Amino acid sequence: MRAVQVSAFGGPEVLVAGQAPEPVAGAGQVVIGVSVADVLFLEAQLRSGWGAEYFGMSPPYVPGGGVGGRVLSVGEGVDPGWIGRQVVSMTDGGGYAEQAVASAERLVPVPDGLGVREAAALLQIGPAALSLIEGAGVRPGERVLVTAAAGGLGSLLVQLAHAAGAHVVAAARGGRKLDLARELGAGTVVDYSEPGWPERVREATGGGGADVVFDGVGGRIGQAAFEVTARDGRFFAYGVPSGEFAQVDSAEAERRGVSVRGIEQVQFAPEDARRLAERVLSEAVAGRIRPVIGQTFPLERAADAHAAIEARDAVGKTLLLI
Repeated sequence: MRAVQVSAFGGPEVLVAGQAPEPVAGAGQVVIGVSVADVLFLEAQLRSGWGAEYFGMSPPYVPGGGVGGRVLSVGEGVDPGWIGRQVVSMTDGGGYAEQAVASAERLVPVPDGLGVREAAALLQIGPAALSLIEGAGVRPGERVLVTAAAGGLGSLLVQLAHAAGAHVVAAARGGRKLDLARELGAGTVVDYSEPGWPERVREATGGGGADVVFDGVGGRIGQAAFEVTARDGRFFAYGVPSGEFAQVDSAEAERRGVSVRGIEQVQFAPEDARRLAERVLSEAVAGRIRPVIGQTFPLERAADAHAAIEARDAVGKTLLLI
C-alpha cells in the first residue's frame, strides 16, 4: 500500500512517499481503508525532532493520528458489523497511508448528513474545543480572546464562544485569517504580527482585558495574551506552535485572581474522546458549528502540507486525501 514515512528528523523533505506492508487487525482492532488523514501542527513539530523525549518518536515511522474512511476488516473480539461502515478514528500513528489500524473502542461512525472529510476535520480538534469552552464556562456578554483564531481549533472556539453570547476578540496573522475569524463570529479582530496588538485587545475589552483567553500559540504571544487577561479571568494555554507554552508567572496569576489551565484540558481518555467526538459531529450535522477545511493535499504531497502549516500559510484544517 502507499504510505508516507518520516525518514529522519528534519524539514518537510524528510516525508517520503513509498510502499509499506498492509496492516493486519489484532484483537480488539480494525483496519480502516483511509480516504482522509488529519494533519496537525504537532505532527510537523514531531517530524522536526521536537518533543522526541516526551513522545518517543524514532524514524522511520508513518505519522498521522486521525483518519477517516471505511472499515475493511476486524480483529478478534470485534463486531463484524463494523465492516463497510464509514468511520473516523484516532490511531497510534500510521495515518498517512492507504490503510491504518485503529482500536475498535475509538471508532466514531460518520453520521448521516456529514461528509467524511468534515468528520475527520473535527475528530481531533472538536473534543478539544468543547472541553475548553465548557471548562471556561463562557457566559453571555463576556469578553473572550482567541489566539491562532483562524486555525483549526481556534476557528471552532470563535464559533462556540460567539454562540455562547460572548464578544469574541480574534487574534491572528494577516488579513486573510482575520477576515475568516470575522466571518465566523468575531466582533473584533487583531493582527498579532503588528506591534501594539495587546493594547488593541484592551481597547476592544473596554480597558479591563479579556474575561477568558484561549491561547493556542504559546511563547511571547501567549505571554502577552496572559497579560491582557482580566482580573479574576480564566486563561487556557494549550498550544505550542511557537515551540513552548506561554510562561505564566504563577504569583502574578494569583495576585490578579487569574485561573490558569494547561494542556490537560485537551487530553482525554479514549472513551471521553469518543464521546466528545460524537457530540461535536452531531453539532456539525445540526449546523451549529462548521469545520473550516482550508487546504487539502494528496497523500504524496504530505511534505507540502507540513510546509504550508509551518509557514503559517494554512487556515483552518489541513487534510491529506488518499
